[in-house]
Amino acid sequence: MRLGGPIFTKPTKPEEWVAAVAAAGYRAAYCPVSPTADDDTVRAFATAAGRADIIIAEVGAWSNPLSPDPNTAKAALEKCKASLSLADRIGARCCVNIAGSRGKKWDGPDAADLTEETFDRIVATVREIIDAIHPTRTFYTLETMPWMYPDSPDTYLRLIKAIDRKAFAVHLDPVNLVCSPQRYFTNRALIEDCFDKLGPHIKSCHAKDILLRDKLTVHLDEVRPGLGCLDYAAYLKALNRLDADVPLMLEHLPSEEEYRVAAAHIRSVADREGIAL
Repeated sequence: MRLGGPIFTKPTKPEEWVAAVAAAGYRAAYCPVSPTADDDTVRAFATAAGRADIIIAEVGAWSNPLSPDPNTAKAALEKCKASLSLADRIGARCCVNIAGSRGKKWDGPDAADLTEETFDRIVATVREIIDAIHPTRTFYTLETMPWMYPDSPDTYLRLIKAIDRKAFAVHLDPVNLVCSPQRYFTNRALIEDCFDKLGPHIKSCHAKDILLRDKLTVHLDEVRPGLGCLDYAAYLKALNRLDADVPLMLEHLPSEEEYRVAAAHIRSVADREGIAL
């Protein structure tokens, strides 16, 4: 397993990027270039990453291929294809997006999102993206979410079977699956269920935390690792059973200092459990 996260400088040269990743203490990183980067630039960053033993964890394709607006959906599909192509060119572990929403907000809940019709649309959309690129070095993945598919390890398994493409794999964010007090207080069992069912398919993971407030009705807030209830010991031990290059990527924090504190917490749990990051 490799801990990673964003960097707060914007280096334009591969050697500067490598130095910034190393300075943060990471062995995994988000993709440093955009899908419009030319092949020489992509090759230079990939070579630099290889020499520095840095894994490029993921290329984000954040968009809504299921948008009710046809133009938005079309643009999202093209972004997903371009992002998957970049992931394959640079040798990233995966390209990741959410499945998308049929509502007004691209990552928000809608009554139509957890329906069989939408499940079938996700299958068709992912097939179109993969079949347009035919990646050989990377995978297209969908981040787990609380109110859209895949919303559990079982629905992820259904998608894997239905999509039926070798280049489709798993991006795991267990915090996004904690969508009730029932899952909150039993998140260790949830984590173990995810890894038992999805382990061989997991290409990259996110690191954050979740906190249940005591205000009615139910308020679940994403917080910095160490400030919530996610069982990080269980999470790290499960990750440690996978191949040694699976990235665990910090996200959604407001400052470089917050990332340093979050990384320190995760490293302290890993040290306690005898796990190398």
